[in-house]
Amino acid sequence: MSRYDPSAFPPFAVTVDLVVLTVREHALCALLVRRGESPFQGYWALPGGFVRPDEGLAEAASRELAEETGLRAHSAPGPDPSAVGAHLEQLATYGHPQRDPRMRVVSVAHLVLAPDLPTPQPGGDASSARWAPVGDLLGPTPVEGVPLAFDHGRILADGVERARSKIEYSSLATAFCPPEFTVGELRQVYEAVWGVVLDPRNFHRKVTGTPGFLLPTGGTTTRQGGRPAQLFKAGGATVLNPPMLRPES
Repeated sequence: MSRYDPSAFPPFAVTVDLVVLTVREHALCALLVRRGESPFQGYWALPGGFVRPDEGLAEAASRELAEETGLRAHSAPGPDPSAVGAHLEQLATYGHPQRDPRMRVVSVAHLVLAPDLPTPQPGGDASSARWAPVGDLLGPTPVEGVPLAFDHGRILADGVERARSKIEYSSLATAFCPPEFTVGELRQVYEAVWGVVLDPRNFHRKVTGTPGFLLPTGGTTTRQGGRPAQLFKAGGATVLNPPMLRPES
């Protein structure tokens, strides 16, 4: 260690960016903040911030999530154990030398999934915040999407594709649902994330016939109208076998 000279290497900063997805009004939506400072002042961006010297990546992501949305990750402790928790997982790392005009910045992006969330409140250097339908942001091609700050358009696209592919073979779709939900509400999640219409009977047979995927709670609800619908909660199964394949568009 006596020969090691940190000044021999150029310094760089590390940030965390959050792809926060939820389903609102039957559409997959992403959380955006409008930047109140340069660079990209006035542009919409993903929430996030710099990693502090005394914290790890997951800790920084959980902190930014709490500051930007008031949510806590499922694995993060909080003073209120009944507070809404969110699924948080590391997505990918982005480190192009010119991705940030201020200096060399490497971003470790995280994917966040949560049930229908209220109107967000801006924090930090954000002047405003909003939920935006993913279909409007990405567009049919990257060129036709809404221009976001930095490389956040690419990060958003990667996060959306991770969510779309992962609900095929895992129980991740239940992260968009409240603790108790109906099969119809779960189907609406799949339809919103994939952007398709699914056959209700086939979907019901698939999800209720997969061992450990859904567990009946014994209750019913009429919040969707019509006859009372059976309520379920997420089971212990984390892998769907066979998978729930995404219909071809």
